[in-house]
Amino acid sequence: MVFTEDMFLYYFLPLVLAVYYLIPFDKNPKPGRSRYWMRNLWLTLMGYLFYSWFEPWFVLPMMFTNVADYLFGIYLGRDDIAPRRRKLVLAVSMVMNLGLLGVFKYGVFTQVNLNHLLSLVGQPVFSVLQIAFPIGISFYTFHSMSYIIDIYRGERPVKSFADFSCFVSLFPQLVAGPILRYNVLSQQLHSRTHSLNLFARGVMLFFVGFGMKILLANPVGRIADAAFAAQSPHAMDAWWGVLAYAFQIYFDFNGYSVMALGLGMMFGFELIRNFNAPYHSDSITDFWRRWHISLSTWLREYLYISLGGNRKGERRTYINLALVMLLGGFWHGAQWQFIFWGAIHGTMLGLERWGGKKPFYANLPRQVRVAFTFFVVLITWVFFRADGLPHAFHYLAAMFGMTQPGPFADLLKAEIYQFHNLLDMAICAVAVVQPVQSYEFCRTLTWPKFAVGFGVFLVGVVMMYTQAFNPFLYFQF
Repeated sequence: MVFTEDMFLYYFLPLVLAVYYLIPFDKNPKPGRSRYWMRNLWLTLMGYLFYSWFEPWFVLPMMFTNVADYLFGIYLGRDDIAPRRRKLVLAVSMVMNLGLLGVFKYGVFTQVNLNHLLSLVGQPVFSVLQIAFPIGISFYTFHSMSYIIDIYRGERPVKSFADFSCFVSLFPQLVAGPILRYNVLSQQLHSRTHSLNLFARGVMLFFVGFGMKILLANPVGRIADAAFAAQSPHAMDAWWGVLAYAFQIYFDFNGYSVMALGLGMMFGFELIRNFNAPYHSDSITDFWRRWHISLSTWLREYLYISLGGNRKGERRTYINLALVMLLGGFWHGAQWQFIFWGAIHGTMLGLERWGGKKPFYANLPRQVRVAFTFFVVLITWVFFRADGLPHAFHYLAAMFGMTQPGPFADLLKAEIYQFHNLLDMAICAVAVVQPVQSYEFCRTLTWPKFAVGFGVFLVGVVMMYTQAFNPFLYFQF
């Protein structure tokens, strides 16, 4: 089930909202249990239903993680546990979570590459066991890991399983983020505000995010798909294709994040903002303060700082940066091009830190810095979108005129430069450069604003029925 289909819009969401607000909160909850534990339990059950809609068995690994980390958290929260025992429990939980992630997400990748190594040394290869990949496993695994790490660092554990499982399985952010850290959401599980103003803001954000996905991301995605599927496009066409993909992935992922933020507000939760005009960045360091903020924050808080951050000397700082970005790239997908993508970003971050957290073009006018940063980001998006590492290098060669256009290159021009495609790209460009982002736009509501948002939503619903099923890009991660 996705946010942009009729099953969710007409049946699931109205049912969840109606029952949620009919359930009274507990005025005198037991110690350690929130006053909203019954509502949290309802959201947990609906999170499991939402997730199992994709494939029923997908819910089993998530349920196992929920139960195991809930018990680990209760144990870590005891005051009579020796430090060595606490470290052991933390290690067991990390191994369990990363082990599940490794089996389901990286099992096939590991087997394929092991076969390559065996063939290089003349050894017989084995049959690759195909392992189904539960969507969103990277996101809820990071949620659970943040909980255990925060409890280890001194946060108090959740006593109620309903409250904890609500944190992990909250359906607005379950399969594509934002990645929630327990120390951010812990208080809201026990006490949160339900108001008409917050609910209205949530509805408005949902309208805006819905429009981003249906009216912007999906149309330009067809341009990107055509360009990347071409055998050898002309250089300008290749650039046009990767520009379309830059718009697609931004409006697709930001659209989902804005919808998740809005859905959270409808249930009284204020989730964290995941994007802040990333294509306005004037350096790669600035880009990672604005793009997928929840992931970059998670990696900094739980990986970079745990590795020592910048506290163990200059050389170690660069190693930590490179390692974090390589793992961040690998988190996105079990393919080599994602590792290359992470390596490029890690290299740029290292160079900028070496220059005092400034790029080598720091003295240029801001418009030039933004343009050059966007150029670097476009290059890296090729690795993100390509079907494999050879395809990425071939596409980059086409972008820089290093390949001969294929026999059907002119047909690609006729397809991607149609008037409606040019109009879609122009609208995306205007939406990207304008200074007011969706979060600020919806911070204060007026009737004209709400009318615009509702109009966008209605047009989006109509267009939804003209488009093939098109899930959000980050579901694959």
